[in-house]
Amino acid sequence: MRSTPEPKLISGNANMPLAKGIARRMSLHRGANVGLVEARVERFNDGEIFVEVYENVRGEDMFIIQPTSNPANDNLMELLIMADALRRSSARRITAVLPYFGYARQDRRTKARTPISAKLVANMLVGSGIERILTMDLHAAQIQGFFDIPVDNLYASPVFALDIKDAFKDQMDDLLIISPDVGGVARARELAKRLNAPLAIVDKRREKAGEVSEMIVIGDVSGKTCIIVDDMCDTAGTLCKAAEVLLENGAKEVHAYISHGVMSGPAVERVTNSVMKSLVITDTIQPTEAVKSAPNIRIVPTAPIFAQAILNIWNGTSVSSLFEQDTLGPIYDGMYTAE
Repeated sequence: MRSTPEPKLISGNANMPLAKGIARRMSLHRGANVGLVEARVERFNDGEIFVEVYENVRGEDMFIIQPTSNPANDNLMELLIMADALRRSSARRITAVLPYFGYARQDRRTKARTPISAKLVANMLVGSGIERILTMDLHAAQIQGFFDIPVDNLYASPVFALDIKDAFKDQMDDLLIISPDVGGVARARELAKRLNAPLAIVDKRREKAGEVSEMIVIGDVSGKTCIIVDDMCDTAGTLCKAAEVLLENGAKEVHAYISHGVMSGPAVERVTNSVMKSLVITDTIQPTEAVKSAPNIRIVPTAPIFAQAILNIWNGTSVSSLFEQDTLGPIYDGMYTAE
């Protein structure tokens, strides 16, 4: 059970709007102001990162909100140095809230003489004094096993299910959930189950990283409103090609729901010019101005679910309860109407 009067939040520079959103939601839940701990996170002229915490954190339950998104190395170092500063300031417990966990794609050796960078990053986080991890939609669920500390992995699918039921309430009978590859079937099946919708797969074959040579649709998509589900969208090449293949196979229209909008390089331009009617992403990674102004990209907030998860961790209550629509629906009340 809790032993400090209030949870304390602190944020790096990776996604300050999300951190402030989490603080606002927690203030609403607590009926008291929950602000971000004042700190200075800046760089010396040679690029070295310096952190100074302006408030007393001795004995406090600290939550560092910092996705390790682009620039991944800078944001990761910010997180590590902030954790070290808090540990040396006698914080009681340090929890890293990583809405997006970078380096997660390097979770195994796919070729000889390659690293397992996700394990290396896990070791670095634990070594910095972090005692708990809160994240969302890890690229591979087994990454939780890379840590020797508790890891709470939230899922975007319950939030997506609420959004889909609101946005497609007149098309629910025609919905078809699509996994863009065989590896993502479990994620797509989870959302399909929540929506009571069927599932199909786009099987892709790569000649080399970032390039897809062939795509085959497994399942009947004729006349269906297809929703592609994946954990991240980087350059959007595969996503846009999958949308084209689905339409060629008779799909009525194609939409996509992606947990983490990495959106690097030509991604925004590709999505804007693609045959997809809409791409829905979360704000785990701070969206650029180009992403926010794109006509067919929409952003759903994660602050409500992260705020409640932080409060549950602080209170010593269940985080997995947030996976259920009956629990999550009221948190998003006013934004979506759960039926």
